[in-house]
Amino acid sequence: MKAISFRAECRACLDFICQPRLARQYAQLSRPTPAPGWLVDWWPAISWRRVLAWAGLLWLINIFALGPIVLTVFEMSGATHRININNLPWFQAIIWAPVLEELLFRFGLRRPFQALWLTPVMVVVLLNGMVWWSSCLFAASAALSLYWCARSTGPRAWALKWLKRYRLIFPYVFHAVALAFAAVHIKNFVYTDLAWWMMAVLVTPQWVTGLVLGWMRVQRGVGTSILLHGLFNAGPLCVAWVALQYAD
Repeated sequence: MKAISFRAECRACLDFICQPRLARQYAQLSRPTPAPGWLVDWWPAISWRRVLAWAGLLWLINIFALGPIVLTVFEMSGATHRININNLPWFQAIIWAPVLEELLFRFGLRRPFQALWLTPVMVVVLLNGMVWWSSCLFAASAALSLYWCARSTGPRAWALKWLKRYRLIFPYVFHAVALAFAAVHIKNFVYTDLAWWMMAVLVTPQWVTGLVLGWMRVQRGVGTSILLHGLFNAGPLCVAWVALQYAD
C-alpha cells in the first residue's frame, strides 16, 4: 500500500481534530503491516522521515505562529521557566516525560478500560517525580500495561455496550485530554500573580501539540505518539545546548 503524502496527512489530522472519531484509518499509516493489534499499538508505525516532518511542522507552528504571542505574554507576566539551561534535563524531556505523559493522557483514548487503573497510577508518578519508588511503579505499570495488551483478545460481550457509549462521547474526551495535557504544563513556569488568561496563553503550544499527539495516538498507536513527543521535546533542548556552546 502506497503511503499518503504529508500534505494529505495534515489535512486528515485537521479533519480529525474538528471531528474526532475512534475508528482507526489504517490507510493513513506509512508502513501498514499485518501485525497483531497490540504490536501495532505499541510499535511506532511511522518512518523516520515522516516523524521528522511532523516534528518540524510542530516546531514551525510553535516558533513562528505561537511563539511571538507566548513571548509577549511571558514578558508581560514576569514569569520565569523552571528549566535550568545550565543543567538541561535530557533524560527527563526525551524519555521520561514522553512515556509518562502519553500513558497518562493519551493511551486510554483507545483503551478506556486500562485507563481506569493506569491513569491514577500515572498521576501518582507525575506528582512524585523521578524518585526511586516512583520510577519502579512507573516501570511496573508500563510493563503490566504492555502485557495486558498482548494478552487481550478484544472486548467481551458485557463491555461492548459500554464501548458504544464511549464512542459517542469520544470527541469530548479527546478535547478534554488535550486541555488537561496543556494545563499540566502550567507548572513549568514560576510566577507570583498571573491572570488566568495569561496561563492559558503560555501553554497554548502544549495544547496544539497535544491535539496532534492525540491524533497520532489514535491513528498510529501510542508508540508513535511517544516517539513524536520525545523528538519534539529534543528540539528546544538541542537549540539551547548549541546556544550554550557559543555563549560567552
